[in-house]
Amino acid sequence: QVQLVESGGGLVQPGGSLRLSCAASGNIFNIYNMGWYRQAPGKKRELVAVISSGGTTSYADSVKGRFTISRDGAENTVYLQMNSLKPEDTAVYYCHTVVKNTLGTIASYWGQGTQVTVSS
Repeated sequence: QVQLVESGGGLVQPGGSLRLSCAASGNIFNIYNMGWYRQAPGKKRELVAVISSGGTTSYADSVKGRFTISRDGAENTVYLQMNSLKPEDTAVYYCHTVVKNTLGTIASYWGQGTQVTVSS
């Protein structure tokens, strides 16, 4: 089993910054993609950013130039640096990863979610 523990959410004013962290632990042989999704009230969950094991990144158009995803392979941790935050960035942010365990099984895992609220 794999656990994802997120941290770093909170309340911030428009134009402010937050940094989210997500640490993976448990039966991990190899981690493939790590990413962040978000879900606002009444809306579907959407991809925010993803980073491959090789460091290739991809972003939603709405966050390009403002958000940066990175990962620490040694610590099995992914980060999301969010700058120039807007009220429309308000959502619950979820960490996601795809992991191969020591038995060779590949599975997808989600974090519990962390609330980000952008408001004055």
